[in-house]
Amino acid sequence: MPSSDQMQLSTLRTKLRSAISISLLATLPILMACESADSSKTVGQKLDTAVAKTEQAATDVKDATKASIESAGAAIRDGAAQAKEAAERAGNSVNVDAEDVAITASVSAGLIKDPDLSALKIDVDTKQRVVSLYGPAPTEAARERATVIAKAVKGVTSVDNKLTVKTS
Repeated sequence: MPSSDQMQLSTLRTKLRSAISISLLATLPILMACESADSSKTVGQKLDTAVAKTEQAATDVKDATKASIESAGAAIRDGAAQAKEAAERAGNSVNVDAEDVAITASVSAGLIKDPDLSALKIDVDTKQRVVSLYGPAPTEAARERATVIAKAVKGVTSVDNKLTVKTS
C-alpha cells in the first residue's frame, strides 16, 4: 500500500497535469489570434508557429511543474527527518525519566533500611540522575549516611543533600 506521502505526490501530479492541459487549450486560440495579424503567412504556417509556441509553453510549464514536485518532495523528506528526530528526543527523554524513577525508588528503599532514617519522612527527588534529599535527619552522622546510601545506587551521578539535622 502506498504511503500517504506517495499518495499526496500522485494527487499533486494529477492536478498539475490537468492544469497544464487546460493552460495549453486556453493559450492555443490566443496564439492563433496573435498570428492572424500577419496576413503574409499561410494558415499552415500560422498553425505551425502556434504549435511551436504551445510546445514551448508546455515545456516551460513541465519544467516548472517538475521543479515544484522536487521541491515538495524535499519538503516532505525534511519534515519526515524532523519528525524522526523529535521522536528520538522524546524516546530519550522517556528513558531518562524512567531511569530517574528507578533511582528514586532505590534510594528510598536504601534509606528505609537504615535504622536511624527509616522512621523519618525523607523526600527523594531525582532529575537527570542527580538525587536531592529533603527532610529531617536525627543526627549529622545519619545525614551523611543518607548521602552515602544515595551515592551507592547504580546510575546516580551526584547527591544534593538538603537534610536538616533536628535539634532537641
